[in-house]
Amino acid sequence: MQIGIRLHDVNAALSPAEQTMEARAAKARAEGFSCVHLAIGKVIAGFPMDDCSLTEGLAFHTRRVFAKENLDIAVLGCYLNLAHPDPEKLKEIQSKYYGHLRVAALMGAGVVGTETGSPNAEYKMDSNTHTKEALDTFIRNMAPVVERAEACGVTIAIEPVWKHIVYSPDRAVEVLNAIKSPNLRIIFDPVNLLYPGNVDDRERLFAEAMDKLGDRIAVVHLKDFVPGGDDLKSGAAGTGMMDYTSILKFLKARKPYVQATLEDTTNDNAVAARVMLEQLYESL
Repeated sequence: MQIGIRLHDVNAALSPAEQTMEARAAKARAEGFSCVHLAIGKVIAGFPMDDCSLTEGLAFHTRRVFAKENLDIAVLGCYLNLAHPDPEKLKEIQSKYYGHLRVAALMGAGVVGTETGSPNAEYKMDSNTHTKEALDTFIRNMAPVVERAEACGVTIAIEPVWKHIVYSPDRAVEVLNAIKSPNLRIIFDPVNLLYPGNVDDRERLFAEAMDKLGDRIAVVHLKDFVPGGDDLKSGAAGTGMMDYTSILKFLKARKPYVQATLEDTTNDNAVAARVMLEQLYESL
């Protein structure tokens, strides 16, 4: 298993000079990480990261930055709402996906990663988010993005999240069956499948996800959670209730050299989270 980190979590509380892509990449390598989840708009200030600003030169520069630090780009993030109800806004969003897909191969990114949205402009869970109509909308709007991924020779991976349209393993299977493409894969974030109503049944849910989606899992996200009133509050791995034993056993047995990126870390706990997961993985 190759453990990485979201680059925008590195040096997040420090000065602007320490928040450049170059400075963050150097810090991630120094802290023992081997790959990153790159949301490029969050680490290069001043540009909207749309199809216009995602130039080939930017892609090559980015590739050099990470090659210098011996870091892979596990995920190039493009987490926008493909179920947006405004047709003009949807075209703008799809264009941003096309831009990310176009430069992903030049950057050397493993996948372009995305969540699955909600059928409103606010990108918030509402009474329609888990409906069949919302799923049909997402599939319809996602299909041309996957087609463009195929044309670019890159992979796009969707991340099931309880609060979004693709909220369960079965829902993800529906998308994979509807869009039959080898360029469409899964980012497995176990904590994002949880909410207060299923948290006590999480081991069964994780087993179901690994059974139904295992062949299509490209990348794993690792974080933790604690109860937070009517919701769950996420944090760095090792700071909450999460037991990663069954998941790491699966990764060790079935996913050689899989890239697994930490989320919701700080400068104070990122290394501890990495070491804890590495030690557990080695003990299994």
